[in-house]
Formats: sequence, structure tokens, C-alpha cells
Amino acid sequence: MMRRLPLWPTLIVGLAVALMVALGVWQIRRAHWKEALLAQYATAAGRPPIAFPAVPPTDGSLLFRRASAMCLQPTAWSARAGSNRAGEPGWRHLALCRTGAEGPGMLVDFGWSRDFAAPAGARGGRVSGVIDSDRDHILLLVAETPAPGLAPSARPSPENIPNNHRAYAVQWFLFAIVALAVYAVALRQRWIGRPPK
Repeated sequence: MMRRLPLWPTLIVGLAVALMVALGVWQIRRAHWKEALLAQYATAAGRPPIAFPAVPPTDGSLLFRRASAMCLQPTAWSARAGSNRAGEPGWRHLALCRTGAEGPGMLVDFGWSRDFAAPAGARGGRVSGVIDSDRDHILLLVAETPAPGLAPSARPSPENIPNNHRAYAVQWFLFAIVALAVYAVALRQRWIGRPPK
């Protein structure tokens, strides 16, 4: 006789597997989105330089563009973990720069060092470099020429942005297969222990 599937366990496993498959499909869509975004960033890196905007957009459309601006005076310094162009770990030195009598100013990565302390003698002036974003997604200008006493920070590059979404999709699909296999084994063990009705 035919074995009957238990209703609630089968329903729960079915819903869990459906959710895992849906998450896998979502990760594949995210992979396509990320590939398009990385292509946009790669194109931006090859476009002509622009003036760093007074009010940077928040959509990421300027990331990896070359730009320049006038830092009249650094007003506040912060150090954040980062690397130099050789990949050595240390501290990136960021300064909030005054750009005029009014306005929000701009954030500039003036360079890298092994020392956490703010660089001595760093002054304002024209800054040219590449637009990047900090950990809070605020746009900043990574200076091509570092301030005195600093080495150049690592160049921002779209190649440093991971695209792991396909691997995540494979993981979700494997989880779904494993869940089905485990449930099939559990059903088999249950049926072996009971005679069919």
C-alpha cells in the first residue's frame, strides 16, 4: 500500500525548501544587479575628471570618477583603518575640509601612515584624486598626491568590490537539496519502523 506523508512536517519542510529556493533566485538577481553596477563603476573610472560636487549625490553615480577640488583648510581629522598602494595595513587620514564660506565642505583622504595620529603640517590646497565612499557611504576624495609625511592611500577600484551573490545562490540551493534529502531519510526511517496501512 501507498505510504502517506505526514501533513504538518511535510508542509513545514516544503515551505522551508520553497523559501531557500526563493532566496537562491533572489541572490541570482542580486548578482545581475551587482554586475551592472560594477560595469557602471568601471565606466566611471575611465571618464574625464570632474569638479568634486558641493553637494555630492547619494546614489553612488560618482564613485570611482576622477575629480578635483579646493580644500581651503582641513578643519577636523580622523584616522580609519586602511592600506597603502602596496597593500600594507595602517591608517588612512581623512580630513573634513572647508571649501568656502558656506556649504557642507568635503571629506578628503590625504594619505596613509602606520601612525594613528593626525599628520603634522598638513595644509589645504588643490586636491586631485578619485571619488570613493567611507564606511558611512559618504563620498570623499582620495588624494592622488598625499599630504607631507604621508604615503598614498590605496587607489579606490571597482575591482575591490566583491560579487559573491552567485556563491550565495548556490549555498541556498544546496541547503534546499540537503533539507529534502534529510526529510526523505527521516521519512524512510519512519516507514521502516511502521508497517504500511
